[in-house]
Parts: sequence; C-alpha cells; structure tokens
Amino acid sequence: MAVEEKEPAVTDLAERKETTAPGRGQDAVKRALDIVLASVLIAITGPLLLLLWYLVRSTSAGPAFFRQERLGRGMRPFTMLKLRSMYVGNDDRMHRAYVTGMLAGRQEAQPRVGALFKLADDPRVTPLGAWLRRTSLDELPQLINVLRGDMSLVGPRPMLPWEARLLAEPFRPRFTVKPGITGLWQVSGRSRLSMRRALELDVEYVLCRGILLDLAILARTVPALFRGGAS
Repeated sequence: MAVEEKEPAVTDLAERKETTAPGRGQDAVKRALDIVLASVLIAITGPLLLLLWYLVRSTSAGPAFFRQERLGRGMRPFTMLKLRSMYVGNDDRMHRAYVTGMLAGRQEAQPRVGALFKLADDPRVTPLGAWLRRTSLDELPQLINVLRGDMSLVGPRPMLPWEARLLAEPFRPRFTVKPGITGLWQVSGRSRLSMRRALELDVEYVLCRGILLDLAILARTVPALFRGGAS
C-alpha cells in the first residue's frame, strides 16, 4: 500500500523506535492491537467484502478467495488469503523469472514501471482483479490471517517459500517477526524503490520495531488506500 513520499521520510519513520528492545509485554500489546483493529475493520468492511466476493465469482470462473502458502514468523508456512485477482490455472514461470531477476539485482528484469514483486500488465490478471489490486481491496481477507495469528497488521511482506530460498543472508532477520498487511516499504514510495531497498526496509522495520512505529505506519497507510497502490 504505497504512499508517494521522498526517501528521507523513511528515516523519520524508522527513528520513531521504542527506547527499549521489544519484549513479551510489547508483543502482547501488538497482538492486542492487531485483534482489536482487525475485528473492527472486518465489521466495517464485511458488507463490502461480500459484494466483492460476489463480483469475483460472477466475472470469472473459479473461487472468490485465493489461497497461497507463505512463510511467517520463524519461516513457518501458513495459508494466506486474498480475493482472487487472476484467472484460474495460470503458469507462474514468467512471474518467477521476473522476481528471481529482481532478487538477483538485475533491474532490467522489471518490465516498465510497476509494483515490486508484481509484473506490470500481467496477462494473468482479470479486469476486476486489476482494479482490486490497484485499490488494495484484494487484501481484505488477510484481516482473517491477522485474527488467526498468522500475520500482523504491520510487518514485512509475507514471502513465498521459493522467494525465501533466493534471499541473501543479511535479509533473513525479516523472518523473526510476523509478516504484515502493510509495512515500512509499502508506505515509503513502494513503486519507486529498488527491490534491494524494499528488502532493506523490511529489515530496518525489524530492527526498529515498536508500537509507535506501527501506529505511524498504519496512519500513513490510510491515505495510501485513497491514492491507490497495493502492498
């Protein structure tokens, strides 16, 4: 969920860290915040989610929800939920080649200007799915993942297992916390960042994490929804 900000704003956000290292008490507060806010958001967006469920089912063949294995805290696998934005039965070799190239630092692997980890003008995406992605509404079901405890509202991007196998060692600390629906790089000019910088910001979040930083990121995510841009 991207906000068009200049990079110095990233430093400002990251400097809002807690005075002490996160402990069990802070983890408990973060979990409580996740449960309360996710419950409220589900209650508010429930009718919209039902409408989107119907639209996805009625505009293309296949289930309304897309389920995919991702890696959570400690690299434990979990099933992440999204509203389906692609046609069923697609070949993901093109996407794998693109992400592999980006993780290897080959900037030419990115076709035109698009979202990191996502192909620009992906032919696998349905017309409705393109709009869902642009508005981030495809991610609403991840609030269920938050309630389950698989994810947090704020954290690093949940990675695919094959992506994690390509990840360099300095980026491994991102797996010491739960992945999030939004995070530091998503509100820091995501479409203008290199993939390496996005991964660095995930690690920066882990090192600087705290309730104040989470609240700052959540506050900047809200206007991002109205400007367009998904995580």
